[in-house]
Amino acid sequence: QVQLVESGGGSVQAGASLRLSCAASGLPFARDAQGWFRQAPGEERQFVASISWSGDSSRYADSVKGRFTISRDNVQNTLYLQMNSLKAEDTAVYYCASAYYTETPTSNPYEYDFWGQGTQVTVSS
Repeated sequence: QVQLVESGGGSVQAGASLRLSCAASGLPFARDAQGWFRQAPGEERQFVASISWSGDSSRYADSVKGRFTISRDNVQNTLYLQMNSLKAEDTAVYYCASAYYTETPTSNPYEYDFWGQGTQVTVSS
């Protein structure tokens, strides 16, 4: 059974940092591109960042470039999102996702096969 379990969300002040984790099981983690998406109330789910299965390439939404860093540990089957200089507009539920047997990072949500349940990030100004 595939499971993606996010953790690390919380409530912080603007300018603070958070590190999200996504623990994966039941899938070939090291053969899957991984991504982070977010959804704010009343808005559609949007792409945040993605990383290749090897970890040597990544993609970011313009809104988070230079502030967020995606990384992965293929031994621990864990995906990370380091979020620095958080802004109020980063407030959302953050989801990790896995693109089955996909090598390169992708921003297309339809290329992801498995999704976590999400973790809330709230940034107050």
